[in-house]
Amino acid sequence: MADPLKPESRTPERAASAAALLGVLGVVYGDIGTSPLYAMRAAAHHFSHDGLERWEILGLLSLIFWSLNIVVTIKYVTFVLRADNRGEGGILALTALAQRGLTSPRAKAGAILIGMVGASLFFGDGIITPAISVLSAVEGLKVVSPAFEEAVVPLAVVVLLLLFLVQSRGTGAVGMVFGPICAVWFLVIGALGLVEIIRHPSILVALSPHYAIQFTLAYGLIAFIAFGSVVLAVTGAEALYADMGHFGRKPMRYAWLFFVLPALCLNYFGQGALLLFEPEALVNPFYLLAPEWFRLPLVVLATMATIIASQAMISGAFSIARQCVQMGFLPRLEVRHTSATEEGQIYLPQVNFLLLVGVLTLVIIFGESERLAAAYGFAVTGTFVCTTLLAAAVYHAQFRWPVALVVPVFGAFLLLDVVFFASNVLKIPDGGYVPLIVGTGIFLLMTTWQRGRDLLFARFRQDGLPLRSFIARLPQSRTLRVPGIAVFMTSQADYLPGALLHNLKHNKVLHENVLFVTVTNESIPHVGPERRREVEELAPGIHRVSLHYGFQESPNIPRELESLRELGIPFEPMQTSYFLGRETIVAAAVPRMSRWRQWLFMLMSRNAVPATEFFRIPSDRVVELGVRVAI
Repeated sequence: MADPLKPESRTPERAASAAALLGVLGVVYGDIGTSPLYAMRAAAHHFSHDGLERWEILGLLSLIFWSLNIVVTIKYVTFVLRADNRGEGGILALTALAQRGLTSPRAKAGAILIGMVGASLFFGDGIITPAISVLSAVEGLKVVSPAFEEAVVPLAVVVLLLLFLVQSRGTGAVGMVFGPICAVWFLVIGALGLVEIIRHPSILVALSPHYAIQFTLAYGLIAFIAFGSVVLAVTGAEALYADMGHFGRKPMRYAWLFFVLPALCLNYFGQGALLLFEPEALVNPFYLLAPEWFRLPLVVLATMATIIASQAMISGAFSIARQCVQMGFLPRLEVRHTSATEEGQIYLPQVNFLLLVGVLTLVIIFGESERLAAAYGFAVTGTFVCTTLLAAAVYHAQFRWPVALVVPVFGAFLLLDVVFFASNVLKIPDGGYVPLIVGTGIFLLMTTWQRGRDLLFARFRQDGLPLRSFIARLPQSRTLRVPGIAVFMTSQADYLPGALLHNLKHNKVLHENVLFVTVTNESIPHVGPERRREVEELAPGIHRVSLHYGFQESPNIPRELESLRELGIPFEPMQTSYFLGRETIVAAAVPRMSRWRQWLFMLMSRNAVPATEFFRIPSDRVVELGVRVAI
């Protein structure tokens, strides 16, 4: 019998080669690796009004150290990384995995809802990470010389503007240097911290959880408020799971345990040692760790590291947005592939533009990373809660852990996540409203789109003609068959497409070869070639084709239809016409959605990327037939 504590892996472990470790450093750990720029300063700021005492610094350090180990090392590295969806990770991959394991319709709906919330909060986090990371790096110029103070915001705007403008070129070439730069970054911040620790080794007593407990008990509510800043040290932990498919578990674990975690701890403890003996260094303890001659090069290195951290978040936003489209949570978006070999390297112009507007707005309005830190954490901790709930469901339903084991293990993680989340709720008036507004807006878009699609499909089934009935009547109908191939795209495989009915009504002909094509999005990242297509002959010259795609894949209908020649089905691209129905959504006499949701759904429908672009259908081979649908 299998050990319930060791769930079987869904994918082979990958070797932790030097190249893989460098890739992990450049893509996965950029966000959490730049947290020392602002986390310690933000946490200590709560207690600086009457001077920092020794036990306060030790308590904050102990909280940061144990948060890193409990949230990242134990929760994510030890447990969450095991819950892979065919080798892929991320909040939506976890949602799909939980769905497959759950049997109750209500439980499945709950998992989808949690996944939507997590994905919405991810986008809220996505506009804050580049803003606070780049701002905190450029602010090092003020430490070099006060004369640079007025240049911080304009320079941060320029850096961010350039970063978003180059997204359309893809990350392949830039990614080659990400790993080495991050490796240098971690070596440097670790070395800076180590030097200060050697000068003041007494700071290492903060390794004991006693100081974290003492600090929490002594300060009570104020300590609870400080948790909202302590959590900044673990922002980026979600990237470990989200980027698992790129590198595998083993390189990510090795990089964290033997390189990233030691470097972060050395730097945090170095900052603590500096504050212990030079309290005035709270102005910017990270940069003041460095000797004066090294501060300007450190600003340059930090800026490069924060650009990398921002790039990882932007790329993640592109991936999550495409997954939302594939899973039916958002309308079709334009997806451009920036690599001929890597499926995951994509660029979404609409998402890039919205992120750019959001990030620049935050930088201009807040102006300082310290003020922006008040807005940071709400979305991250909310995602932590969603991940813990979904992981608990996966361990129980998929890995067969008994409830008696799931509750204490994941209950402990959930308790810590809820404490972090609740402490960040207190920051809403000071800036936490930003990710809350963004996340709520995206969540409303997702739920409205999903509800509207469900009503639309229900209307199609109600008004449509079953495909089998049409095929049965076809021999007696004396419909004229004309040369050529007609492809009818339909979302309802068992019902006759409205476009065919309109074609028969107006043109009174049917092509010699007819293909009813349905695209199905699976709850797995990628679908293998052997499962890509299902073909059924309904009548002479009439076939039903089902194409299956994973939530990390982009459909290409013409390419898949050309492969039907292997099955003896004639397919000539230049003799093929694609018939698509263009639905015009109107309000029903008795609407089943509120008026504002109807308006929002119709707005999204009108602005969705045309099916021809999304499915890569040649525009000169398309015939569109309009139909009004009331919901």
